[in-house]
Amino acid sequence: MPVSETVAVENVVEVIPLSGFEAELAYAVPPTLRDAMRPGLLVRMPLRRRSELGVVTRIGSGQEVPPGKLKMLYEIVQPHPVLPPDLLALYRWAVGYYAATPESMLEAIIPAAIRKGMRPKTRRVLATGAVPDEAAMTELERRAPKQAALLRFLRQKIRPLPRATVLKRLKLSASVCDALVEKGCVIESDEADERVAYDDELGEFDTVKSEIRPTLTEEQEAAVRSVRAALDSGGFSVRLLHGVTGSGKTEVYLNAIETVVAEGGGVVFLVPEVALAPQTVGRVRARLEARGVDTVVWHSHLSDGERYDAWNALAGGAARVVVGARSAVFAPVAKLRLVIVDEEHEPSYKQEESPRYHGRDVAVYRALINRAVCVLGSATPSLESLYNVERGKYAVDRILKRVDDRRLPRLHLVDMRREALSGKGPTPISRLLADKLVDRFEKREQSILFLNRRGYSTSLLCPDCGYVAGCEHCSIPLTFHRTDKTLRCHLCGETHPAPQACPQCKAPDIRWRGQGTQKIEEIVQKILPRARIVRMDADSMAKKNLYRKILNDFRRGKIDLLVGTQMIAKGLDFPNVTLVGLVDADRSLHVEDFRAAERTFQLIVQVSGRAGRGDRAGEVVVQTATPHAPPIQFARQSDFDGFQLEELEQRREFNYPPFRHLIRHLFRGRNPEKINFYMEQWLKVLEPALGERIEVRGPAPAPIEKIRGEYRFQLWYFAPSASRVIEPIVRLRKGFKMDREVIDLIDVDPMQMS
Repeated sequence: MPVSETVAVENVVEVIPLSGFEAELAYAVPPTLRDAMRPGLLVRMPLRRRSELGVVTRIGSGQEVPPGKLKMLYEIVQPHPVLPPDLLALYRWAVGYYAATPESMLEAIIPAAIRKGMRPKTRRVLATGAVPDEAAMTELERRAPKQAALLRFLRQKIRPLPRATVLKRLKLSASVCDALVEKGCVIESDEADERVAYDDELGEFDTVKSEIRPTLTEEQEAAVRSVRAALDSGGFSVRLLHGVTGSGKTEVYLNAIETVVAEGGGVVFLVPEVALAPQTVGRVRARLEARGVDTVVWHSHLSDGERYDAWNALAGGAARVVVGARSAVFAPVAKLRLVIVDEEHEPSYKQEESPRYHGRDVAVYRALINRAVCVLGSATPSLESLYNVERGKYAVDRILKRVDDRRLPRLHLVDMRREALSGKGPTPISRLLADKLVDRFEKREQSILFLNRRGYSTSLLCPDCGYVAGCEHCSIPLTFHRTDKTLRCHLCGETHPAPQACPQCKAPDIRWRGQGTQKIEEIVQKILPRARIVRMDADSMAKKNLYRKILNDFRRGKIDLLVGTQMIAKGLDFPNVTLVGLVDADRSLHVEDFRAAERTFQLIVQVSGRAGRGDRAGEVVVQTATPHAPPIQFARQSDFDGFQLEELEQRREFNYPPFRHLIRHLFRGRNPEKINFYMEQWLKVLEPALGERIEVRGPAPAPIEKIRGEYRFQLWYFAPSASRVIEPIVRLRKGFKMDREVIDLIDVDPMQMS
């Protein structure tokens, strides 16, 4: 019989375990926990003779379990719900829509620090006590100069500072501090040690200049009014903010945030790259500081302590605004009224590991649950968002001019085929780009070079026998890294020492083909021997907060030229940058992906947008071997409408997204014949069951056919609505017997086709 008929409802709960158990289980609540029990709490309970964690999903249960068989919960792990009502609803939707396991989705929503049961910590802080007069200070400086230095430092600060941090900064011993405490000149106390990311207590970073409220342009004013009207309506809506680069979209966001926090609401502000977080957080904090509203940071580069304190501040209501990468969409913001997705077109919002959710789309659904306003901003909106505008699902605000009537940068196309013929062969840096780099350096202006490939060279080739160094486990060539003279696979991480001669025929004349950021850095250092050049990519940014320091140094003018990958391609605002070079515009164009043209257009426009954001005009040099390709020509003319019309027409012709949803079903394993056999058997089950509800294309090898020793094949499912077909697909998949050596995964609305 149902437990609810024999046990009081409040004495039993249903719990979803975090350990891969997909069913919700009934547990009895001990008397000591009954008053505190509510849905969404993280609890510890017995499961399979072990102690496991789980989340309470409901009070009471309809499961038929005799009362005597019910096991008792052990404890409540965190005082605040890890899944408040809106996140519990979001979790249930995301598990269904993205065909995700409950375990993977719960791990995405609940930070590891919270699951570990981390608690707040305290620290010793210093503040000034009895302040000596000037005569006493003069005597102290004569007799104990180190004590005087510490006292003067503390007197300049408004708030208490951590003892350990101050002593380390001033290079003082503990005895110096202890002597002042004994005299009563310094007060030592304990306070909660909030590990706040980017909280610069000693003023070592100057990530954002003092926030001066700018005068809004007419287009900005119109966008602000539209967003405020949507907020005042009190219902759910999505607004696309389509503004050219440098048009002041962030100022529209800030005005909307101020409106929300003034009324006691909460805000989620998503950015596509961790590198954008310091700049954005600095601007939001500068604007909200006077209101006494705390803003927290949320992304994967934070320490466990920083993530815990950010989560605790939001869950406890101490903070109401969160800025972060895609995972911040799951932050426990109370009274959520506004969700902002900056650079909404960016594919980095899509997670490529399980659970394969899209941060932008999850943000829209979370706004729907909370009856909040979702603002999607971009200079190059995705075709999916534009299609939703066309169908009337989204409203749109457009900003077509840069602030202060600044001109868009002048764009130069360089045909690298002609460059190779007119010079001494292929070169990664054209003469035009080299000349402009020298010109900017002499004028003390800054430049950015973009190439979305790290390493030194893309492959090793023997001209005698044709040998190409490839990964043993993946179907891609190894990349040469000159800094440590190794060949690396960027998929599986395999590393080998770089050979001095051909491994196959022993010929000494091996050649390195292609170029990565390391090679570009070396070449421009020869062009500008006196310039301060820094490279930003996944290889050079391993140390925590290093990207923050580099961007800060760049903003201060300590760096003349920045060479980097996608982390510097969008959103960053450096007023002294007047030249941007796109080293290889073709890299994103010639790939097996129906979004290749869209991504190339977006990349050129976004990278170009880093130039000319200050008082000086900007220029962009785009190097390409296909200068007449439509996305490159449309980007050259800043013709967004023309590109949109042409690309949508091609998508409509082939019935590709956004006109239909795409579900990618990937099969992988070490035996390709076995994979193909089971794919054929699966299609015999799938196609009769779903009939005309989906169109199936494939099977076909994935563009990268082998990764980590496993072969990869795929099926594509096209359907008018993903939500209507994913449930029967998952149900059929659970009943389909697959060999253990064949692993399959389902990716709804994929952004990567490789």
